[in-house]
Amino acid sequence: MWLQVAVCLSCLLLGGQGQERAAFYRSNDRNSRCQYTFTVASPAESSCPTAVGGAEMDSLKSRLTLLESLVSRLVGGDAGAVGAVPDAGLQEAYTQAMGENSQLQRDKERLDRQVQELQRRVEEQRQETERLLARPCQAPSAALQDQRPASGSNILSHLVSGNRGQSETVGARDPAWQHGSPGYQELKAEVTEVPAPKQIQESSQENTGCGELVSIGEPVSHRRAEGIAGKYGVWMQDPEAVAPYGTQMLWRINTVGTEVRELFGYEDMDQLSLGFPTKVLLLPEPVESTGATMYRGSLYYQRRRSRTLLRYDLATESIASRRDLPHAGFHGQFPYSWGGYTDIDLAVDEQGLWAIYSTNKAKGAIVASQLDPNSLEVKKSWETNIRKNTVANAFMICGRLYTVASYSSPNTTVNYMFDTATGESKSVAVPLRNRYRYNSMVDYNRVQRKLFAWDNFHMVSYDVRLGKPEAN
Repeated sequence: MWLQVAVCLSCLLLGGQGQERAAFYRSNDRNSRCQYTFTVASPAESSCPTAVGGAEMDSLKSRLTLLESLVSRLVGGDAGAVGAVPDAGLQEAYTQAMGENSQLQRDKERLDRQVQELQRRVEEQRQETERLLARPCQAPSAALQDQRPASGSNILSHLVSGNRGQSETVGARDPAWQHGSPGYQELKAEVTEVPAPKQIQESSQENTGCGELVSIGEPVSHRRAEGIAGKYGVWMQDPEAVAPYGTQMLWRINTVGTEVRELFGYEDMDQLSLGFPTKVLLLPEPVESTGATMYRGSLYYQRRRSRTLLRYDLATESIASRRDLPHAGFHGQFPYSWGGYTDIDLAVDEQGLWAIYSTNKAKGAIVASQLDPNSLEVKKSWETNIRKNTVANAFMICGRLYTVASYSSPNTTVNYMFDTATGESKSVAVPLRNRYRYNSMVDYNRVQRKLFAWDNFHMVSYDVRLGKPEAN
């Protein structure tokens, strides 16, 4: 019994001495949880038996524990905080780049507007030059006519001497402004009194009525359409205009786009050239391609993606009638050679309203049908031997169908003619110029005796001359 008591007292004494040398540690484990460790020095052993690592191993474990803690933070929710700084820098760089892109876009739009303005000015200057060149000389006064020398040789010598005197005093000038020179006026008077040849007089008389196409004049540009929507289009004039629009009214449709509905009206040719429409109508159904035409107060056009023909009344601004063109190809089945979904082309001439198209039965050959202008019903049809996709365009004059050989060649021809009166066709070769190298619309204007065309953004016209049919 006393031995047991002595042993307990010894343990208590040794425990007290060990507590004086106790140590406390706190660190994170692998799962980042806090771990507490108590260390008590041995009362009997001055050192532990030799073990691998010792204090260095403990230090290494502590470092590994710290590293694992950092990795856990990066993999876990703290990764967002670590990467916040780089993300903020990237966001700032992206915002700056977008701002610079917007500025570049605004600069591009400004430069595009400047280019269009310069093009408009160049076109106006060119038109003004053409008007000046086409302006006739003023007629000589009666007093100057009375002072004419008797012989042509005296006129020429007087003109040369008069011009030499002016050049010595005031220098070279535009002859159009030298109307003060008596010699110049005398020479003009002598020329104006020369009678026109008989052949020219006869041709002028022939040109007053219907006949075959004899010649086409040089293209005259009236306006350039702005924007990509104006590359292709149609412009027209009603040959039998009715109220509320006058006979000088001109109409235009830009046909680039999936939903073409805008119809622009201009009071006359001058307003068209300046680009000031007096009327803008929104059509209730979209237009297909460049085959529209005007007749008796209505716009006639093909509805998009269909063979349906529509008559849009300008006075009531509504669809007055509609009808499918029987068996007609549409939306790329039988277009002209330039494409553009030009399967159905409407035209007006001295004999009324026409449709130029093709069918599966005709196997791609041009069919010309005369239409009733009120109901759009086909009155009579003619099937030609002209392949529609081999010609660039077609138009009607005096009941005769004419085709254009090329839409892009600068010097092309009207190459075929089909006469609905005889049902016969023949090859012709009437020169025609594509000044701007992409002619997407050609129609005959019987009021002005001109061809209207849309050539690569440009609205142009050509004078035409008709003559008597050639004898077979």
